Amino acid sequence: MKASVNTIKELYQYREMIFSLIRKDLRGRYKGTILGFFWTFLNPLFQLIVYTIVFSVLFPTNVDHFYIFLFVGLVPWMFFSTSLTGGASSVTGQENLIKKIYFPRQVLPISYVTSAFVNMLLTFLVIFAVLIVSGFGIKISILWALPIVMIVEYALAVGITMLTSALTVYFRDLEHILGILSMAWMYLTPILYEVTVIPEQYRSLIYMNPMTGIILCYKDILYYRQLPDLKNIGSAFGVGMLFLAAGFWGFGKLQKRFVEEL
Repeated sequence: MKASVNTIKELYQYREMIFSLIRKDLRGRYKGTILGFFWTFLNPLFQLIVYTIVFSVLFPTNVDHFYIFLFVGLVPWMFFSTSLTGGASSVTGQENLIKKIYFPRQVLPISYVTSAFVNMLLTFLVIFAVLIVSGFGIKISILWALPIVMIVEYALAVGITMLTSALTVYFRDLEHILGILSMAWMYLTPILYEVTVIPEQYRSLIYMNPMTGIILCYKDILYYRQLPDLKNIGSAFGVGMLFLAAGFWGFGKLQKRFVEEL
């Protein structure tokens, strides 16, 4: 417990370094491109157009406004997937920095995930614009629940990235394995489909997925325009905090040999 408190205090002392790394990542994300930062908004917008054509014209579904049903789950998933796959190399990618100066190594995965989180927040501007322009609408009275869901997902992403980034130092193949895992994980998360289409005897497996409760909460707020099910948000919160605690603990244990392994 004392070690955890000391870690948090130390991270606070290095907050300027975290902010600096976040700014560097956001500025460098589209460095050298003509449209630059506008790609933050254009990428999800183009994806929305493609999915609308595919699922409204080529492969129509029975879900009303399927492109919105998909989009409000896809954007949070993209943040999580980016954290899972790209965050795995957040430590190994800063080998020179780690060997030259001392700083709490947790700064690296935290700054990477936070940068991806900020990018997701900006992408949500596109979601809100689409909901308004399309006439689908937003229920303002329940939007207060959205930041809670976002924070829970952020905690889950930080916890998992802590573990994967530390393990990747010792097992470099993990970075590539996570790319395959992320693709499979997406189809085990109710982004493209409703949970009700899963046979009842298998639904418990879907609910064991830590991202299931989070995605369902996003869809409740933005697609169904209702408050999230307390069971979903409760399980999401519990799993998010569990992974966050496990991430900090595991990273603390594994970071002791980072310099030697790098």
